[in-house]
Amino acid sequence: MSRRLVNITLDNLEDLPHRCRRCVFWELDPMSGERAVRSGDPGLEKEAWISGTLLEWGSCGKIVYVDGVPAGFALYSPPLYSPRSVAFPTSPVSADAVLLMTAHIIPEFSGGGLGRMLIQGVAKDLTRRGVKAIEAFGDLKWEEPSCVVPAEYFLSVGFKTVRPHLRFPRLRLELKTAVSWREDVEVALERLLGSMSPERALRPV
Repeated sequence: MSRRLVNITLDNLEDLPHRCRRCVFWELDPMSGERAVRSGDPGLEKEAWISGTLLEWGSCGKIVYVDGVPAGFALYSPPLYSPRSVAFPTSPVSADAVLLMTAHIIPEFSGGGLGRMLIQGVAKDLTRRGVKAIEAFGDLKWEEPSCVVPAEYFLSVGFKTVRPHLRFPRLRLELKTAVSWREDVEVALERLLGSMSPERALRPV
């Protein structure tokens, strides 16, 4: 069984589940979202959001494939790009964090560690970009698939509660450890390369 994690782009956006492909819960404020659903094609709004975020900020999502079949995805962005985030009772997202808006694993692929793989992929991307933490709004009373992820899921992959709430706590995953590890590796490489004289480095073996 092969697993592959790739960035969400306009080319693979159709690989999101149909309901999620047309959902603009996070991408628009509540009133604009309702207007898009009533009067237009929310799928176009989703595409415009992905396009704009990619151009202005960079990678904002991951899709995981199992044997070439899309099995799950995650979307993330700075809170400024997610108007819905300010509507939560535990907002705002911390200034040093990126918001993990939503994540979903197709039911037939659940239980295989893909959720953890998604979060690790997001964390790796954001660490490389110098982000300090990931935050998310979890749902403590989650009963069925929705735009808000169960708080239990976030807690199971390493998030900690930073602002409690009876329904929608705000949770946080620190990326400092990963960042310091990356810096340590870079420093070690610099020392190794710096200790090699140019002549020795270029000498034929």
